Amino acid sequence: MAGSKATDGEIDRFDEPVFSAVIRPYRSLSPQGFRIVMVLVCLTSLVASVPFIVMGFWPVAGFFGLDFLGLYIAFRASYRQGDAFELLELTPIRLLFRKVSPKGEVKDWQFNPLWTRLDRKIDDEYGLQQLALTSRNDQVVIARDLSPPERETLAEALGRALADVKRGY
Repeated sequence: MAGSKATDGEIDRFDEPVFSAVIRPYRSLSPQGFRIVMVLVCLTSLVASVPFIVMGFWPVAGFFGLDFLGLYIAFRASYRQGDAFELLELTPIRLLFRKVSPKGEVKDWQFNPLWTRLDRKIDDEYGLQQLALTSRNDQVVIARDLSPPERETLAEALGRALADVKRGY
């Protein structure tokens, strides 16, 4: 036979992820913790406003309510931001970086893994501050929501996977 066709096994091998990671913003308070904090703040506001109401300074109670409302809105906005995520998926023929906003808007970047490198900006005191995928003239910053040690762990794992792909998997 003069020409040969790729078998299904070879095609699958090139489509199989070698590395995959989903990066989500860290939220230190669970939904149950959020409810507990809001109940405690509400009770504290009520208890603190009672003496002002008894003394006839009832408008002060409204300000306690505004504080509670402001805190609630800030937490809800923070949780909404927590719906965003980034996806990194490396196959032998493609590196996909997908960024999904809190509103569900999706933006994709695709790179050839053979021409892609990881650029790091490291601060001597604070560690890895920025991690970016660079290929030719394209550069995209990744893992903004991770702490410097977590970003370093991701960089090491992704760097190893990229090196493996460049060596021929």
